Amino acid sequence: MHRDLVDQAKRGDEEAFDALARMVGDRCMAIACRILRDADRAEDAVQAALITAWRELRTLRDPDRFEPWLHRILTNECYAEARRGNRWSANIRLLPMEGPREAEGILTVNDRDQLERAFRRLTLEQRAVLVFHHYLGLPLPEVADRLGIPRGTAKSRLHHATAALRASVEADARTTTNNQERLA
Repeated sequence: MHRDLVDQAKRGDEEAFDALARMVGDRCMAIACRILRDADRAEDAVQAALITAWRELRTLRDPDRFEPWLHRILTNECYAEARRGNRWSANIRLLPMEGPREAEGILTVNDRDQLERAFRRLTLEQRAVLVFHHYLGLPLPEVADRLGIPRGTAKSRLHHATAALRASVEADARTTTNNQERLA
């Protein structure tokens, strides 16, 4: 289905490109949010990536590779957005109202907060590798391809990102424990 739309869009069909953008937009937004950790900046990066993709679509040789090609553009736009400087944002998320759930297998608010702090401490490049590998479930060769880096670099970044994430979470846990002991 992508292939026909890509072929039409390459011939200048704006409606075909719009349909493509709608098909991949949510996934691109999820990727950008996880890399940048800021919804407004992620929206800017996705919009810039889609504009670049429209302008450069004729250079795409294999229509079946549209989404990986777009992900590479998106990652570069995320990096560019991060370089533009830190902007203040409230980072308020509306959570759906649901009934009570079983607590088994669900992270506590404190665990999620701790993980979020640890994730923010990673470099953008480390976040990107983690997002493509763990969120999208891509194997390392595909991660490397989508990020435009050698496989060894992707493997190294994943290793260092995982180690840094683990160390950060453990350091936060030790700090919390030490603070609780002082208060007791």
